[in-house]
Amino acid sequence: MFHTHHARLFAAAAALAASAFAAQAQTSPPATPSATLPPTIVTAAPIAGSLTRPSDEQAAEEARRNPGNVTIVPASDFLERAGATSIRDMLLYTPGIFAEPKWGEDSRLSIRGSGIARNFHLRGVRLFQDGLSVNQADGSGDFQELDPLTFQRVEVLRGANAFALGANTLGGALNFITPTGRTAPGTILRGEGGSYGFARGQVAHGWAQGAHDAWASFSGMTQEGYRDHSAGRAYRLNGNTGWQWADNAETRIFIAYNNIWQQIPGAVTRSQALNNPRAAANANLVGNYMRNLEATRIGTVTAIRPEEGVLVEAGGGFVNRELDHPIFQYIDQRTADVSGFARVTLERQVAGMENRTIMGANAGSGRIRARRFTNVGGHPGVMTANSIDRATNLDAYLENSLEVVSGLALIAGASGGKATRESEDSFLADGNNSGSGDWTWINPRFGVLWQAAEGAQVFGNLSWTTEPPTLSDLTPLTTAGGFSLLDAQRSATLEIGSRGKRGDITWEVAAYHSRLRDEIQLQNVGASMNQARNLDRTIHQGIEAGADWVFLRDIGTKGDGLSFRPAYTFSDFRFDGDATFKDNELPGVPRHLFRAEMRYRHPSGAWFGPTTDWVPQAYYVDNANTQKTDSYVLFGLRAGWDFENGLSAFLEARNLADTRYIASASVAATATPNSALYEPGTGRSVFAGLQYRF
Repeated sequence: MFHTHHARLFAAAAALAASAFAAQAQTSPPATPSATLPPTIVTAAPIAGSLTRPSDEQAAEEARRNPGNVTIVPASDFLERAGATSIRDMLLYTPGIFAEPKWGEDSRLSIRGSGIARNFHLRGVRLFQDGLSVNQADGSGDFQELDPLTFQRVEVLRGANAFALGANTLGGALNFITPTGRTAPGTILRGEGGSYGFARGQVAHGWAQGAHDAWASFSGMTQEGYRDHSAGRAYRLNGNTGWQWADNAETRIFIAYNNIWQQIPGAVTRSQALNNPRAAANANLVGNYMRNLEATRIGTVTAIRPEEGVLVEAGGGFVNRELDHPIFQYIDQRTADVSGFARVTLERQVAGMENRTIMGANAGSGRIRARRFTNVGGHPGVMTANSIDRATNLDAYLENSLEVVSGLALIAGASGGKATRESEDSFLADGNNSGSGDWTWINPRFGVLWQAAEGAQVFGNLSWTTEPPTLSDLTPLTTAGGFSLLDAQRSATLEIGSRGKRGDITWEVAAYHSRLRDEIQLQNVGASMNQARNLDRTIHQGIEAGADWVFLRDIGTKGDGLSFRPAYTFSDFRFDGDATFKDNELPGVPRHLFRAEMRYRHPSGAWFGPTTDWVPQAYYVDNANTQKTDSYVLFGLRAGWDFENGLSAFLEARNLADTRYIASASVAATATPNSALYEPGTGRSVFAGLQYRF
């Protein structure tokens, strides 16, 4: 798969790039980016008035209307970093996010304990690209299709704060926004290289003329990896084109293509992870474990403003995925997912008070042809399973915000929906394992938003979420087989917090307390095998705190400055009177996670500073609370220079002390010292890059 589709990929990239360059040749040169921004790293300020693509400033304003913790992460946070490949790299200084590397570009992601025991891929967080679903219809997801080089910003909506996107999960949603020809005009050439055979290149181009604009990016990456059997290759094409077909209407079309080949080194024992971290698990070597993916996504969004105070949005997308995945068995899946949404925003005065109503609906449907074979050295052998799996999701929501007095708004809303899951077994040699189920829900939400002072907000909300099981929860890859009919995971969350900017300091802080029923936990029951089950009652509570503080200015020369950026996450997740595990801690996430960066910036465009990544306390990897990871602290250094001619150079050194540590871990009901649950962290590494924009 990886090799046979190169011609198609390069042909598509060439055609899209040729179209963009041809149109650009007929237009005037692109506008010069704002002088206040690094000219080659941060995209230019968007032209006001785009209905399908709000600017970063508009996105930040929308976040301030949410009575919960929402973060807008600009591309400058990760584009100025060399070797940024994963969701962890993009959200490194975003509090409340536990995203730690496993292998290649894969990470273990949890927000507020979502999918805390997801031993592979993703559950509990909805992923969107340009407002269109990246997750499969059943709610499961993957990170490999997300290319950090192709985003303008990331919108982090924790928990029920993703209400307007229709996300009904404990973790909320991440919305990755790509540039347009108006926000990123001109051409970008970028190249990077670094430790363990890492190399990556990108060419991107954007143009705008009258009512039309287009943007396209092609990137290619190769890496040998820190561990044995962790090499990877990836080619990605992303693009979009917009048409303002009326003064108050705009349509945008998106396309993305990913071709990814990735070896899997596998989890090992704690002793192996700390004493021989570069070694792969023996079973992964013998079976040539890999995850090879080809995915094509197309979508469209239309926005119409028929009158002032009214915005109507609608869109949809289609994703086709082909997965070849030799692990303990050879998994061959062909997936087709369709999704759509409609949303109306009304802003009016009610009895002299400002009122805002958002209503909408989301729909998703997916079909998977799932086949399994014996794994013969990474190749399919004898068939062991064959099924057609289907999933649908339908939900609708309504939320109203009323400013009862100046600076104080009350919010109330609700969402309701239905999900279905079905598996039709066509391999009957081991019995008929077909099955189906459906789940319905109504989730209310109440909030308050207070403008306490100029530049300072206080917020709070009480919200409910419902998360149906995924198909892989219901059709486990174990010898037991069968269709497991699980209950939906339900939670009620109370959240309070504050955000704002006063002088030279920007902050966000939130505390939350969630009570869950029937939390879905995926437990390791053998090599590459997991079994999902419902827990009884659990509690998730924690603190998310981040800041950006320029605490010294004009130190050595006029216009320079020294800044400090800390991000702290406290996570207290535990059973609540469980019959077996009492009030034990839930495994899989550290209680304390602290990251910080100190940076000196010179008016010439040069900058540098140290970084730290600290997990001061080991965390459990099993429900019985018998086995732990280890604590660690990592030190790094970053530096860069943004020149006036459009050239930027950047350098990053990670884990300078070459500390051996455990980056992430799978979970089990009860573990032993010989349980292979641990993913070693990467040793000392250095990455450097150049980017030229013209």
